[in-house]
Amino acid sequence: MDTSQTAALTPESAQDDGQWRKSDTMWMLGLYGTAIGAGVLFLPINAGIGGLIPLVIMALLAFPMTFFAHRGLCRFVLSGRKPGEDITEVVEEHFGTGAGKLITLLYFFAIYPILLVYSVAITNTVESFMTHQLHMQPPPRVLLSLILIVGLMTIVRFGKEIIVKTMSVLVYPFVLVLMLLALYLIPHWSSAIFDNVSLEGSGKGLMMTLWLAIPVMVFSFNHSPIISAFAVAKREEYGDKAEPKCSSILARSHIMMVVTVMFFVFSCVLSLSPENLAEAKSQNISILSYLANHFDTPLMAWLAPIIAIVAITKSFLGHYLGAREGFNGTVNKMLRSRGKTIAEHKLNRFTAMFMLVTTWIVATLDPSILGLIESLGGPIIAVLLFLMPMYAINKVPAMRKYSGKLSNVFVVIVGLVAISAVAWNLV
Repeated sequence: MDTSQTAALTPESAQDDGQWRKSDTMWMLGLYGTAIGAGVLFLPINAGIGGLIPLVIMALLAFPMTFFAHRGLCRFVLSGRKPGEDITEVVEEHFGTGAGKLITLLYFFAIYPILLVYSVAITNTVESFMTHQLHMQPPPRVLLSLILIVGLMTIVRFGKEIIVKTMSVLVYPFVLVLMLLALYLIPHWSSAIFDNVSLEGSGKGLMMTLWLAIPVMVFSFNHSPIISAFAVAKREEYGDKAEPKCSSILARSHIMMVVTVMFFVFSCVLSLSPENLAEAKSQNISILSYLANHFDTPLMAWLAPIIAIVAITKSFLGHYLGAREGFNGTVNKMLRSRGKTIAEHKLNRFTAMFMLVTTWIVATLDPSILGLIESLGGPIIAVLLFLMPMYAINKVPAMRKYSGKLSNVFVVIVGLVAISAVAWNLV
């Protein structure tokens, strides 16, 4: 902002811009709600299986890894010339029409498969809950999945603000139950994980464990799909002062994420042995399902599916915003190249119908290729979240002011590690 603009600001408005607003809290919880989803329920298994030392290192890396990457993506969206430009339009502005089309398509394919994963996950979880806990005969899968997807899409129909509000409301019971569960496990803590602390865990073995665990960390805390909508909303609200406000909201949201999630992870890992965690991994179930079976308590049996349903609902809504943005951007760019346009409300209606039909079909079919879909979406997310904003810092004049920081090097290294580890897992 130039000096004339600064001078034009009254002391009241300047003070107001520095104050924390209700909308800031709503977005802080919305960001948390998108990040802390079903992926977190698998994090203790993947993070704890290598023993204590990798787990401690990952806990130390969690905040800088997530904060610097998401702040970079947020700054990228804010670097667009016109307020209201989402990530797909900013990409085209900075990198040209061809690159804009490609990256918009990649953005869509990074997020959309995860939406399909959540549609399957919520159907399976509700079906299991009705059968085992409620002792009810669930309706046919084709009908159950339709009811659940229509329910989620009904929230979507009310617009971005209602999506974020719903997610921020769902955060409270989710965090509360997650923390109560972590506290409930404290009497079951044992020293089994400390048996795995040895010189063998350092060096080559430690590096391999960390290398393969970093992608899990990246995608468990990932909330890149909602970053663009967040940046656009805050720019409309704060104008030229949006960047420091966005960074402040992101920092608070990430502290909340790291503290609650890592406490949950440590509590789960300390209550189980490395052998238990290896067994959970081989069974391909979430930590909650394993704990319910392991401790065989009614509390666990009821809590596990409820937490999972809330987690999946929050993540579905947050990822829908990103998937819609990518889909709309792709359609708009195709039409623009042919000299045509479409009204936003019509496009949103068409997108909603496409999402409803495809997620319903996939949820009904219940495919077993979810791990592969996530693995293929993983490298694209790492490129868009870690590498693209850092590339833009060196190439885009509007982002040059962020260059020369050590945090940029750190983000690039983590991005490359995540991509190489996912590639290794696929091979």
